[in-house]
Amino acid sequence: MEQRRTRRFQLELPLSIIRAGAERVTMAGLTKNISSCGVLFTTGKEPDLGGPIEYIITLNHEGPQPVNLRCVGKVLRAERTHFAPDAGPKAYQIAATLERYEFVRER
Repeated sequence: MEQRRTRRFQLELPLSIIRAGAERVTMAGLTKNISSCGVLFTTGKEPDLGGPIEYIITLNHEGPQPVNLRCVGKVLRAERTHFAPDAGPKAYQIAATLERYEFVRER
């Protein structure tokens, strides 16, 4: 039986990758679950395994004022989803750490 150090919450929230490795990128994704030390999400492009990643999770995205959580971590695992090869925008499932975060206000 698999034992985790922290509880995972099954949340589907919009996610944007803004940096993968050394390069700035713009990739949309969707979280699958979140814990205090990591996140599992889907996206269209596979980032470098073991490399740094910076991403923004949008909380309260359907409310009057969205709340953005800017996160920094590293990519632990990347695998192709079990959908058809032409799965399009959500073709990869990515596990990343959540090492640092800050709330970001929209301007």
